[in-house]
Amino acid sequence: MKYLIAFFFLLSQSVFANISLPAVIADNMVLQQKSKVKLWGWGSPGEKVFIKPSWNAGIDSAVVSSEAKWSCLVQTPSAGGPYTIEIKGYNTIQLSNILIGEVWLCSGQSNMEMSVNWGLNYQDEMLGVGNKNIRFFNVIKSTSPYPQDDLKASWELPSSAIVRSFSAVACFFAKKLEQEMKVPVGVINASWGGSCAEAWTPAGVVSQDSVLRAAAQKLKPSSYSSIVPGVNYNAMISPLTNYNIAGVLWYQGETNVGQTTYTSLLTQMIVSWREAWNKALPFYFAQIAPWSGYGTSISAPLLRESQSKIGELPGTGMVITSDLVNDITDIHPKMKKEVGERFANYALAETYGNKNLAYKCPEFKEMKIKKGKAVISFTNVNSGLISKSGKVKEFFIAGADKAFVPAKALIKGNTVEVWTESVLFPVAVRYGFTGDSQADLFNKEGLPVNLFRTDNWNVPTVSK
Repeated sequence: MKYLIAFFFLLSQSVFANISLPAVIADNMVLQQKSKVKLWGWGSPGEKVFIKPSWNAGIDSAVVSSEAKWSCLVQTPSAGGPYTIEIKGYNTIQLSNILIGEVWLCSGQSNMEMSVNWGLNYQDEMLGVGNKNIRFFNVIKSTSPYPQDDLKASWELPSSAIVRSFSAVACFFAKKLEQEMKVPVGVINASWGGSCAEAWTPAGVVSQDSVLRAAAQKLKPSSYSSIVPGVNYNAMISPLTNYNIAGVLWYQGETNVGQTTYTSLLTQMIVSWREAWNKALPFYFAQIAPWSGYGTSISAPLLRESQSKIGELPGTGMVITSDLVNDITDIHPKMKKEVGERFANYALAETYGNKNLAYKCPEFKEMKIKKGKAVISFTNVNSGLISKSGKVKEFFIAGADKAFVPAKALIKGNTVEVWTESVLFPVAVRYGFTGDSQADLFNKEGLPVNLFRTDNWNVPTVSK
């Protein structure tokens, strides 16, 4: 009889599904500190789920819904660990080696995806190998026509093999953040070389805007990645939106060169991501770098200009890379350490309040015409301006005929005087407004002046 009872007991248990978790809720994860974090998963409808984190004497609980889903908000302490979490329903899951700290999502296309395995000359120790306070979560490339609940990835410790295949920008960002803040850092990499911004934007955002929809329809099909709006977001971002993060780093734009809608597109993408996380996420992005392959068209500088305008959205900021190019013929500059550290400085200043850092690049403020010369002033000059070449290059000037010619330039205090003998009555000035223009003008803190133009003419930077 007792065997029969045992048999029916086992049979009754088998009809209930074991509770399960998404990939991002796992051993080795980093949870956002001092916040309400959501733990969630699946189980049998009506099943009671108990959550016991080792940092808390209490037990949280949830009930599986009729859709076989459960979730629970758990308060996290200040940075620390390692901790464990026991999740118990009809079965028990024990999560271990969990850290509490700062979590950042890194996304975009190839310059964000680029790792040491792409041929970057960085040693393991430079990337943070062996630092147990840093954790990596590398999202496998995937697309979907509909938003997904889960994805393929796992939290990893910083071994050489893991770090050398992970986004180098994200590695250097995480390393500097951990060094400066003395807290654990988790970085999630969800990037895809050659991807367009439309693929990372919820499809409804694109389809409901006639201008964005028309621009998306003009994208050229690629053998590297999909151009269908929303498909990357659905498969690689949507499954993460329940996971509490500190902010987002974004390095993308090369595929969208030639569009005039990028400011609107990325602004709406940022807003949609914030809505998905239900949080005003800090969103810091890198401006696309100079490249000779852009040719004589002004499409690339126009895209950089569009990126600059996105910075007007509160809680955003742009990292300039016009001086971080080792080979102008390569669309994938190898100076990723500097990019990652500029991202870190921006986050340390804007998100974490360290205002002693020089992190904002100088921007055009205004132009005044005085005695045949254009006098340009800037914001974020800090200690003053310098030219690394000593010649103040990359300036162009035009008169009423809209014909731009190379100009002479001279630093005068915190301004730059621009002129040429062939343009007696200057009307407009451009700086760095070519596809392959590399920064020459900096503030004394070493940050490059952003490209700018004082006109709105659709003419080449240098007339032929």
